[in-house]
Amino acid sequence: MSLRRAKISIIGAGNVGATCAHWCAAAELGDIVLLDIPQTDGMPQGKSLDLFQASPIWKYDAKITGSTDYADTANSDVVVITAGIPRKPGMSRDDLLATNAKIVGSVAAEIAETSPDAILIIVSNPLDAMVQRALQVTGFPSNHVMGQAGVLDTARYRAFLAMELGVSVEDIQAMLLGGHGDTMVPLTSCATVGGIPVTHFIKPERLAQIVQRTRDGGAEIVKLLKTGSAYYAPAGAAAQMVEAIVRDKKRLVPVAAYCDQEYGVGGYYVGVPVILGANGVEKILEIPLSDEEKAGFAKSVAAVKSLVATMATLV
Repeated sequence: MSLRRAKISIIGAGNVGATCAHWCAAAELGDIVLLDIPQTDGMPQGKSLDLFQASPIWKYDAKITGSTDYADTANSDVVVITAGIPRKPGMSRDDLLATNAKIVGSVAAEIAETSPDAILIIVSNPLDAMVQRALQVTGFPSNHVMGQAGVLDTARYRAFLAMELGVSVEDIQAMLLGGHGDTMVPLTSCATVGGIPVTHFIKPERLAQIVQRTRDGGAEIVKLLKTGSAYYAPAGAAAQMVEAIVRDKKRLVPVAAYCDQEYGVGGYYVGVPVILGANGVEKILEIPLSDEEKAGFAKSVAAVKSLVATMATLV
């Protein structure tokens, strides 16, 4: 019996895309195509060759291809889209939204042609609007199009809680809802250490500071780096989602998923807990929220709706 490796295409060979390829290769999740625009010809090929040359050292088997031709991504099982530009000094939110909506729309159209059965994971920002754009362009089933943000944001939250408590990150579990960014809603009631609520160990005012640091997690790194933004954790988060899909792990993780009746969202992408497996978002879990959490979530959903409405006037 022959077993076919999963085919994983990563669109955008910058820091996030190349590092995602690294995590996926090291975990032997499948064969990888790292693609970038024609103007970068040689760059994705060079990074892919370099990554393949590391395979005898770290003992992973994967075919790793660099390309500027979407034909090489044909029949992908999973496609991770990291393409887009970061917000630059002097650039308005609408400028970023318009530019990246065009880029993500163009990529999504190519993938719809070459890999009509693929599951898409969007990493490009503004995240929640970009996932909506990919759904609009591809016409894929909504459970096959999702955004990576909740896994990253939860990882940051868990990391900060582990730092505060002086425990292994493996013993921290947490959950959050809402859009990616300032309006995310970390659920303090769902944060535990070894199954014990963290509220037993951390005072409310200190926990509120940790929640705020989680919201500012990306901005903190941008401020420290000065000339770039985070990529190890965002890439690792995307790779964890790829693993859940290609290995059908049925992971319970927060992702930007399409919610219609769920949580009363009404047809938008927003961060919620889901079961992630071979069929993409296999189930959205609705959990009871406190009044404060409901208010925070409603504010987050409103921000996502505003972003999508603005995008509609720009593309």
